[in-house]
Amino acid sequence: MKEMNIAYVGFGKSTNRYHIPYVKTRDHMKIKRVVNRSLGKRPKEQAALEATGTVFSTALSDIITDDSIDLVVVVTPAFAHYDTVKQLLMGGKNVLCDKPLVETAQEAKTLIDLANEKGLFFMPFQNRRFDSDFLTVKKVIEAGYLGDLIDITVNMDHFRANDATSGQPFDGAWYGHGVHLVDQMISLFGKPSSVSYDIRSVRQEDAVDDYFNVNLMYPKLRATVAATEVAALPHPKWIVYGTRGTFVKATVDQQENDLKVGIMPGTEGFGCDTPDDFGTVTYYNGNGDRIEKRIPSVTGDYARVYDAVYETIMNGREKLVTDEQILAVIETLEHGFH
Repeated sequence: MKEMNIAYVGFGKSTNRYHIPYVKTRDHMKIKRVVNRSLGKRPKEQAALEATGTVFSTALSDIITDDSIDLVVVVTPAFAHYDTVKQLLMGGKNVLCDKPLVETAQEAKTLIDLANEKGLFFMPFQNRRFDSDFLTVKKVIEAGYLGDLIDITVNMDHFRANDATSGQPFDGAWYGHGVHLVDQMISLFGKPSSVSYDIRSVRQEDAVDDYFNVNLMYPKLRATVAATEVAALPHPKWIVYGTRGTFVKATVDQQENDLKVGIMPGTEGFGCDTPDDFGTVTYYNGNGDRIEKRIPSVTGDYARVYDAVYETIMNGREKLVTDEQILAVIETLEHGFH
C-alpha cells in the first residue's frame, strides 16, 4: 500500500488528540511536516514526532514547497481556516480542514470551486460520522426495526455553568457543536426543506450562544439537533421514533473520554461501550408482539476519516463528505444568525 505523506498546520490540543493518535494506527500514513506559529509549546509530543522524522517549522511556505506532501490537515483556530485553506489550495495542496470549516456558504463555495478548478482534494474533518452512537443509530435504521422514520433527536449536552465567553457567532455552540450534529443529519437525509431555529445565550446575556434547539424539516420527518451547556442531567443522546418502533441511546461515544485520560486508539477496548451503555430498541413485529432489545454499540473510529481521504486521494474514490453536503451544512449554520 502506497504511503500517504501528511503535513499539519497547527499543533494544539485538537491536533494531538483527534488527529495524530489516529494516524499513528495506520502504517501507510506518515506525518512528514508540522507547521505552527510557535514551536516548543508541546516539547514531549514534538520530540516524539521528530524522533520518527517529522520536520517542524513556522512557515506555511515550507509545506507548499514540499512536493512530497500528499495531504495537508488544517487544525488552526477556526477564524484562520478560510485564509489558510485558500493559501494551500492556491499552492496546489490537497486539504482536510477541521471544523467548523468556515463561517459563510460563500466562503465554502469559493474554496470548493478553487479546489475543483485545480483538481485538488478539499473536505472538512467530519469525524463524528464515525462516532459509535451515530454508527449504531445508522445500523438500527438500516435494519428496519423502526419502520418509516417520523422524528429523530440528537443532543450534545454538557454542564459548564461558569464557562460563558464573549465573541462572535462563529465562536459559539451552534457553529462549534451544531456542525457535528447537522452534518450527521445531512449525511443521513440530505439537505432539509426548511429549518427553524432557537439559538440562545443562557449563561450570560452578552456571551456567545450556548444553547440551541433546531428543527431540520424533511417531507415526512423532523430531525432535531440540540445542545446546552447547563445540563446537570443530560438528555438521552439519541431518540428515534418510527412507525413501528423507537430507539433510545442515552450515552455518547467513548473515544473522547478515553483520549482525555490518555487511552490511545489501538489499545484494546478503546472507545468501546460497556453493555450498560447499549441503546434499546422497542418495536412491534409482524405478529403485533412488542419486542424490547438491547443493541450492541458499533465501535467508533475517527481514523476512518483518514481511510476515506486516502481512498479518494490515492485511489480516486468519491469523497466521504460531498461538496453538496459541505454547502448544505454551512448554509444551515449560517442561516441560524440571519
